[in-house]
Amino acid sequence: MTPGEGLEEMGQRAQALADNIRLVIRGKDAQVEMAVVALISGGHLLIEDVPGVGKTMLARSLALSLSGTYCRIQFTPDLLPSDITGTTVFNQKSSEFEFRPGPVFANVVLADEINRATPRTQSSLLEAMDEGQVTVDGTPHALPQPFFVIATQNPIEYHGTFPLPEGQLDRFCMSISLDYPSEDYEKEIVESQLEEHPVARLQHVLQTDELPGLQGASRAVSVDPDVLAYAVSLVRATREDESFSMGASPRGTIFLVRTAQARAFLEGRDFITPDDVKAMAVPVLSHRVIPASRSRGLSESRPAISRILARVPVPVV
Repeated sequence: MTPGEGLEEMGQRAQALADNIRLVIRGKDAQVEMAVVALISGGHLLIEDVPGVGKTMLARSLALSLSGTYCRIQFTPDLLPSDITGTTVFNQKSSEFEFRPGPVFANVVLADEINRATPRTQSSLLEAMDEGQVTVDGTPHALPQPFFVIATQNPIEYHGTFPLPEGQLDRFCMSISLDYPSEDYEKEIVESQLEEHPVARLQHVLQTDELPGLQGASRAVSVDPDVLAYAVSLVRATREDESFSMGASPRGTIFLVRTAQARAFLEGRDFITPDDVKAMAVPVLSHRVIPASRSRGLSESRPAISRILARVPVPVV
């Protein structure tokens, strides 16, 4: 936060990022806001939906709106962990081993169709997402900061996919779906691409080195003890609800509060409300729980979490 710059002004800069993405992603204002919230809260984003609804384009638009380095990794069944993290090679001129960084060494990494890679390759992102580094041949290598992963995946019922393990799902701050656009917006999308795709005209609106300041300002948003207790109650309810065989983890509680702070920050407020927590509960918790039916999709967990929201008492703040 620069001297003299208030929370509201910084929130407006984050909103400018969302507005820039909406130039490409039409009719999905809520999902665009969720993507920016994930970025501001310091987490990572998982986008799950059927092919062709704009998952990759949302990720690309967000990355292009930032000025940092960007890399897209197409996940396929034959992709190896070293294809992502990098490898150590012998330099004959210097007679020494040298580390050659992989594509994960970028500020924004798009892991496209992440569930098409094998579990071994998927797990190569675990350390990067959790600790901001990768270890190759026993040597840790720090990743550029800030570091943000946007992963897309098709629903697991499609052929040729490998479900993400619970440990990796839990490292994503939130999961969202885009769904099909309305008829009017679908016409608008087609018309906007008749001559040139609008992403080709997208400009940077936020410098990468500004992002840590925005994230720090978001963390400074006040959390009332009653609202914090409400967030904890929601998460604990997922562990006791018969709809789930496994509830959300404490990491889910942390991100539920952080994303509520980021949402309030985007709206120019210095405090969170129960409505902020309620708005973030489904995207933050739905991918962290396992329905009793053992289904790994989001179609069953989201309605169950909505029922928990209706059941848990909301504090008056």
